[in-house]
Amino acid sequence: MKDYQSVADAVAGEIRTGALRPGDRLPPQRAFARQHGIANSTAARVYRELGRRGLTVGEVGRGTFVRAVPAGSGAVAPALTEPAEGRRIDLELNYPVVPEQNALLAEALGGLLRPDALGHAMRAVGTAGFPAAQESAVDVLARGGWRPDPAQVLFAGNGRQAISAVVTALVPPGGRLGVEELTYPVIKAIATGLGITLVPLAMDASGLVPEAVAEAHAAAPLDAVYVQPRLHNPLSLTMPTARVERLAEVLLRLGIPAVEDAIWAFLHDELPPLAAYAPERTVLIDSLSKRVAPGLTLGFVVAPGALVSRIVSALRSGGWAPGRFALEVAHRWQQDGTVQALVAAKQREAVVRQRIAARCLDGFAVQSDPRSYHCWWQLPRPWRADTFVAAAARHGIGVVPAAAFTTHDHHAPNAIRLGLASPQSEELSRALGTLADLARSAPDELVTD
Repeated sequence: MKDYQSVADAVAGEIRTGALRPGDRLPPQRAFARQHGIANSTAARVYRELGRRGLTVGEVGRGTFVRAVPAGSGAVAPALTEPAEGRRIDLELNYPVVPEQNALLAEALGGLLRPDALGHAMRAVGTAGFPAAQESAVDVLARGGWRPDPAQVLFAGNGRQAISAVVTALVPPGGRLGVEELTYPVIKAIATGLGITLVPLAMDASGLVPEAVAEAHAAAPLDAVYVQPRLHNPLSLTMPTARVERLAEVLLRLGIPAVEDAIWAFLHDELPPLAAYAPERTVLIDSLSKRVAPGLTLGFVVAPGALVSRIVSALRSGGWAPGRFALEVAHRWQQDGTVQALVAAKQREAVVRQRIAARCLDGFAVQSDPRSYHCWWQLPRPWRADTFVAAAARHGIGVVPAAAFTTHDHHAPNAIRLGLASPQSEELSRALGTLADLARSAPDELVTD
């Protein structure tokens, strides 16, 4: 009797040799089972295994397709790439930069580079930093009338480390973490590394559906929920106040802690966070990488008092404590107004870039927010997301397929996410124009060798 692994290996071999090519559709599972003389349940496991290896992607209502991975490679293509060098136009990684940024940042560093001050900044520091840094962090994080207690502010080396530490503290190995059905890809990698199960939670036009949290928890208890209430990545959705209040009520009633990812929320800073509505159940995560610059990172954690010690332990054991130099720099940038100036400039620039996207992609099904640095593009037929990504790469443009964000095994929307922050405005306009022309073309003309 054939086992599912050997059948999956055989299909993977066909993909590596080119017998099955990017964009090819696999048979329906029942037909596949008949072709290979295996049970329907075994065929289902084969398809799950191929998806786990990153070799195929499922699209709702359309079937399972071979992903665009390099021929001869057994490796899974990364969901998020390393920063691109050279002529490639990067619409994958998404770090906003404004023209005045370097001058503003440099001006604040002069005093810190004196030998005595620099020596002090190179000393070790704990996860709570120092009191002045906590007070400065409160000013960075405050929005919509909400201000955290400085004593509840902790620091990590960057935002991803902050998320890792909080998830480690809240969800035991083998535990269940509820996540939006489309979510930040890094949380998927964190869950895999920690050995926890992600539970997809339904979304609608207003974001995460609170009743989906209750239903999932009733089926099997959730240890925590990870959520992006403001300018969700990749959909750019922002939960209305009534939806945030309803979610807070469900979390409080069921006793479920929430990990609130607020890293893009600085672009929509008139609204209070989920932590304002369920402070005893919400751990808020933020960082400086988007607000300021990716090259000097610092993560923030605002934790309910009852969870502080657990999160401190996770930060220490994971080696995720901050560097004092980053804390000192962040404190100075906040005190002299640099952070506020950069936030205002990046908020204005987001509007400019969204106008470019709206102009270049006019007529297509694009979802976004005028304050966001990314947008979600439902591709026109007959394009498929992975095939489009491969074709865009041939034009020197990197984009991210929906499969990178989905938490379902086989059901990725036929969409891509466009990061608008990295290129210069003129380069962004050219790249989006190229992608629009590509989308209007016939796929078969552009993806063959």
